[in-house]
Order: sequence, then structure tokens, then C-alpha cells
Amino acid sequence: MRAFSALVFAIVYATTSLGAAVSQRSPHVEHERRSFSLENRGWRLARRMEPEAVLPLRIGLTQPNLESLEDVLMKVSHPESPSYGQHWTPHEIMDYFQPARETMDAVVDWLTSSGISKERLRLSKSRGWIEVTASVGEVEELLNTEYHVWEDGDGLERVGCDAYSVPEHVQPHVDIIKPTIHMGAHVRPPPNSYRKRSLSERATTTPTVQLGMPSSHNGPKTNGKKVDGSTTLGLADCDEFITPICLQTLYNIKTTERSGRNTFGVVEFTPQAFLQTDLDMFFHNFSATQVGQKPQLISIDGGVAQTQNQSFNFNGESDLDLEYAMTLTNPQPITLLQTGDLVEGAGFDNWLDAVDKSFCTFEGGDDPTQDGIYPDPLPGGFKGPESCGIIKPPNVVSVSYGQDEVTISAKSANRQCAEYGKISLAGTTVLYSSGDFGVAGFGGVCLDRLPNGTLIEDPNGAGSIFNPSFPGGCPFVTSVGATQVNPNSTVFEPEGACEQVIFSGGGFSNIFAMPSFQQSAVQTFLKEHPPPFSGAQFNNSGRSRGFPDLSANGANYVIAIDGEFNLVFGTSASAPTTASIITLINDARLNIGKGPVGFINPAIYSPVFAATFNDITQGGNQGCGTGGFTATKGWDPVTGLGTPNFEKLLALWLALP
Repeated sequence: MRAFSALVFAIVYATTSLGAAVSQRSPHVEHERRSFSLENRGWRLARRMEPEAVLPLRIGLTQPNLESLEDVLMKVSHPESPSYGQHWTPHEIMDYFQPARETMDAVVDWLTSSGISKERLRLSKSRGWIEVTASVGEVEELLNTEYHVWEDGDGLERVGCDAYSVPEHVQPHVDIIKPTIHMGAHVRPPPNSYRKRSLSERATTTPTVQLGMPSSHNGPKTNGKKVDGSTTLGLADCDEFITPICLQTLYNIKTTERSGRNTFGVVEFTPQAFLQTDLDMFFHNFSATQVGQKPQLISIDGGVAQTQNQSFNFNGESDLDLEYAMTLTNPQPITLLQTGDLVEGAGFDNWLDAVDKSFCTFEGGDDPTQDGIYPDPLPGGFKGPESCGIIKPPNVVSVSYGQDEVTISAKSANRQCAEYGKISLAGTTVLYSSGDFGVAGFGGVCLDRLPNGTLIEDPNGAGSIFNPSFPGGCPFVTSVGATQVNPNSTVFEPEGACEQVIFSGGGFSNIFAMPSFQQSAVQTFLKEHPPPFSGAQFNNSGRSRGFPDLSANGANYVIAIDGEFNLVFGTSASAPTTASIITLINDARLNIGKGPVGFINPAIYSPVFAATFNDITQGGNQGCGTGGFTATKGWDPVTGLGTPNFEKLLALWLALP
């Protein structure tokens, strides 16, 4: 699994008149505060931001009906619902969550009474965001804060604040304001001062939200073992070498007839990219009829499958995802959602933009500290328009990337999570890998708690509090953990939790509440198998979202990478494998005139689906100086509900409307 970050939009310098005093109708109250240390992530405080600099401020309005998002999803996703499979249209979704008129009026009144004229305001087409270009001085007065410039490891500068406030009477109408507490916008460098990093530099630099890569400390890993490409590997070798036939046998996967109407998307973030020669090398050994096949590349914000830099760091993730997704679902075409240009990169919101027009940058959907902002003003950057609604959401989307939950504010996490819920409501299954460091965060980082209760990443790497991942903790995605064929065992014996090279990410969110569909399973775990840890180490409230939801093998995958065969480990392998199974089920449903399964969590947690999973009761997910959680009977925060049995799942989903 990978963590990632991306660069942000440029600030232009200009002189503007300062606004009048902020409205005194109610006192300011704190709206958001940063929960992680910039210094610990390689940033240096450079200076206080110049008051005459101009910020492109975006104010996200609160959306109505979000509190009922889970309820409406349950109606179209729970197998006992009479409305099962009746997914919503994009227009229906936009109308249902469009901010109320009184919300827009309250925010506009606040801005204009603070000296910002209506002519400077812009309402997004979805009516979800109000945009205004204002001076730093105006914004500081508006938000009762101070903006500072921070310098990153590349010498580029970014601006942000530690916390910000809004008037008490306005707060119920404001969801989130950007740029604020993360790192904010780029400061455009002086002419001729920008030195574009080489791709090799980008591969080895530790960014703010760590971008892990295969063979690095943050991503799917290798044990360095090479595989003789001439060796014929079979079922007897699956405890040491996982190949497609191992997975097909483990999970009872059978080929389905192609419907011709199915779609399966795999998300990758530039500069990570596949090599066609690697795909062909893999196909030659394990699926000979596919030699020469390519994924259907959709370029998002200048995304390109670059080939000038070739190494495990650059090609491992994409090669892994595509080799197994394409082989397991053959002849289903795979849509490669290649996201971000070579200069700026991208974040999760960028691929959401491409499949959800209402979430685009011009409407304020992106987070400039997490995502690429396009057109890219930096030299060599993508100068085309933002990729906005350029493709219908695929029926299944697999994403083998993530970040520590603590590195994104609760408001940003909730807003992004709601978007996953919306595209799920439209009939898409979104799967994310759960992480490779057990109960710890990327790189094995754990958390400490400040006296005020705020969780922060431990500055010395010695924290003892568990560090959950995002978006895997979002209740509207399906989080996928990792298992293994135990050493000296066969594919016909029970698997265990992955404890070779990586540990399956799992635990309990510090942001998201427990969704109703998993309440029974999680509460049973906490009651019958209480973890030997206190609330000082993890969120043991019994009201928190638990993850992962399910698992698949994540150990000893044979992949062709840079002209040779290697072994890799990680939930990065588990996610596309599970996504392939859901894709095959969708094909079978489409062939009999039914729709895709969409959001699968309510179904897989329901009693009727209990027998469709292979329960995992061995192993754990150590981290933070502990043995972590333990795989037990039923759901657990190591392997979730267990691993899928394709034929059993297929039979149940074919019987549903």
C-alpha cells in the first residue's frame, strides 16, 4: 500500500485594499486546528505571510441530508431492502445534497459585512462552494488567524495557518475553508529560481503526506527474492509464490462470460506507471492469450504512464495492480485512471473530480495540500483544464494508496468520505487497501496525545497510540486487509493474517463513527474478544468505525517488474484481487439484465452473507510496540470478515434484484 501527497496551486502577489472590520454579530469560535507537526515532516518555518499577498479562498458550504447518506445507501445496498440495486442518477444526488438557500445567504452576509463586495464572490455550479480572492490581511481578519510561509524539502514555499475561526452564527453553515490548516497554497517562486526535481529525486524525497513506493518503507514491499522466470509454478508452490492460479483456487474464482457493458477502474498516481514489457512478461508465463493487451488509459490532469524512469520504485505498484487485475478478470478491459502530471502529482480528490463533475477544483472540491491543482502553473506542468467529469464512474474502482488518518483534518476527511458515499449511491464499488504496518501508520509511525486530547504523530517515533489509515476508515469505502498462505501449508488449508514482511492494516477510526451495517459484527468482537489494550492506545469507545471490511492474500505475489520476476507483499495486492472478484460478479449480473452491486458493505455484513467468507482465525497485526489485534472468529480488525468465496458470493448476488 502507498501513502501519497501532491503539490498545490500558486499564490500570486498583488496589492488589494483591506476589508472593513469583521462582523460583530457573534464571537468567533475555532473551526479547525492542525493535528500533525509540519516540522516532523521536513518543513521549515520561513516567515509570516505578507499581508498584501492574495489567497484564492474557497468556503465549503454545509450540505443538507449528509446525516441521511448512510440511510439512503442502505436502501439501495442492503440485500433485504425492497429498493436494492435502485441506484441514483448524478442529477438526483446533486439535488439531494445541494446546500440550502439560508446557508448561502448566511455566508454571503458574513463576507459582505466584513468588507468583501458581492462582486468578488463566486458561487460554484453545484452551489456547494463560495470562492473569493482576498488579501492575506483580509483573510486573517476574517478567520481570526495568522498565515505563515513554510519551506519544503524542494525549496518551494507553501502557506497555511495553525488554526482558524469563524463567527459562531456562521459556523453551522460552513463545512470547511481552504487553504487553511494543512500547508496551504504554493508561493510562486521568483523568476528563474525554480529548479524542477528529477523523477529520481521525487522517488526518494520524503513528502509531507508520505508517498510510499514499492521497496521503500511506506509501500508494498519486497523481500528481495528473485524468481526464476523459466520455472513453472503451480499450486504446490503457493506458500512461497502466489500466482493467479493460487488466488483462483484459494477463492474459488471462476471465469464469467463477458457482458461487454462492465467497467473496472484501477487508480494510479504519476510518476508511478506500468511498463508494457512487464505486463507481457507476466502474461507470457501466466496468461499467454493476453500478451500484447493494454489497459485503457484515461489521463487525469495530465496523467502519463511515464517510461523514462524505470525501477521498482516507479513501476512496482502499477505493474502489480494491472498484472493481477487484468489476468483475474480476463477478458474484461481494465480502465487505468492515471492521475496527475509529472511536476505536481495528484491526490485522491483528483480522480474523484474525473468521475464526479460536481466535485471539481473550480467548485472547490480539491484540497490544495493533498491534491494537484490544475492547470499546473509550474514549469513543465500540465496546462490543460482540470479533468472534470471526463468519465462515468467505473462499476468497481481499486485504489492501493492511502495516508495516515491524523494527516487530514476531520472536516476534510468527512467531506471526501461523503463523495465516496455519493458515487456508491450511483452504483460504484470503491475499494482501498488498509495499510501494511499493522496498527501503526505509514513507516511504523504511532501517535501521542497532547494535554488537550489532540492526537499528533510522535516526534521521536516512539508513540504508543495506534495510528489508523484513511480512506480505509471511511465507512463508504470497502477496506481490504491482507492474509497469507501459511508457510508449509497449501491453498486447501486455512490462511492466516499476513505476517511476512508486512502486517495487515486494521483498527478503529478516530474520525468516523461506526456505521450501522457493521455494528453487530464489531460489537460482537469487542465483547467476545476484548483487545488487551485500553482507550489510551486505541479508540475503544465501541462507537468507532472498524476496518478492514474483508481481506485477500497479500504475501509472496510473483510480479514481473523491470524485466525480472520479484516477490511483493502488501494490501496493495489484496485490493485489486478483491476488486477483480467483484468485477466478475458484476459481469454475471449484467449478463442477466441486472445492475452492478455497487456499495457492498451492507450486504457482506448481513447474516445471509456470513457463509460466503473464509473466516481467518490465525495471526495478528503488530505495531506501536504491541502485538496489535488478533484474528479471531468472526469480524476482527486484522482481516475483517475474512476472505471471499467467489462462487458463494456470486450465487447470492445473482439472486438479488
